[in-house]
Amino acid sequence: MTDRDDFLAWVRTELYAAEVALHNGDAAARRALWSRSEAVSVLGAWRDAAGRGELDALFTGLAETFSDCTSYVFELQAYDVLGDMAYTVGLEHTSASVNGEPRTYTLRATQVYRREDGAWRVAHRHADTMAGGVSAPGAPGGAPR
Repeated sequence: MTDRDDFLAWVRTELYAAEVALHNGDAAARRALWSRSEAVSVLGAWRDAAGRGELDALFTGLAETFSDCTSYVFELQAYDVLGDMAYTVGLEHTSASVNGEPRTYTLRATQVYRREDGAWRVAHRHADTMAGGVSAPGAPGGAPR
């Protein structure tokens, strides 16, 4: 297998499972896949975070908000692996309960990864709602920050 094949397999299994778990109210798997090193950051559809402390708070808050994920599809549009760095660009189509209310929404998501001790880790995420599309959960006309 090539580095690209290994990375894509990781995205389709471990990363996918972590996102489903988060949307079912469990942040542990997502937290485990993020880099242990600084700098880490999120420019999120709901909230931004920089540094491990802010990330932990963000992931905990998101998990408390989400439950009952009935569908999560990551529509990968582009990706590449360049040595120990990689990126993905895609659309995240999600149906889950947010604060107890069923929601369906799509986010555009770009993530940057780095290989640490032989394992892929997320270092940065940027996600936002699609122009003219469904707003982020709980956010009439846009995503809360």
